[in-house]
Amino acid sequence: MKDQRVADGGAGVFQPDFLLPLQFFTGTRGKGCGEGERRLMLAILEDAVDCFQKYLGTRESRGRLLCSDAEEWFMSDDRSWLFSFVNVCEVLGLQPDFIREGLQDWKTRQLEKALSPKPPVADGPTQARGRKRGTLVAA
Repeated sequence: MKDQRVADGGAGVFQPDFLLPLQFFTGTRGKGCGEGERRLMLAILEDAVDCFQKYLGTRESRGRLLCSDAEEWFMSDDRSWLFSFVNVCEVLGLQPDFIREGLQDWKTRQLEKALSPKPPVADGPTQARGRKRGTLVAA
């Protein structure tokens, strides 16, 4: 019996195989492979958190775009590409919903701080200009 790849003119060789991230990394565990990929995924996650926190509330258009892209990535449940947020979390053994909640809580606190009125700043002890410290003035 002929190999199916030969029977269809070799087209089967070029058919894409779909592989979930967990399947990919499970096959490479214990073989010294996969650690680089895990480190890359961790770096992507760290960069997204950094962009989200660093540029929240910025007026700079590039910063606003980085912040909104990171937030969109966090909130997406898309699993169709290897480096999606949920796939990265799965490979790293993290809970995506827990991270999302933490980031949203942080964002809420930051926005509340930015919108709350600032208390007046105390100038310290009142002294007449030019007077030395410790000098008493008779009333």
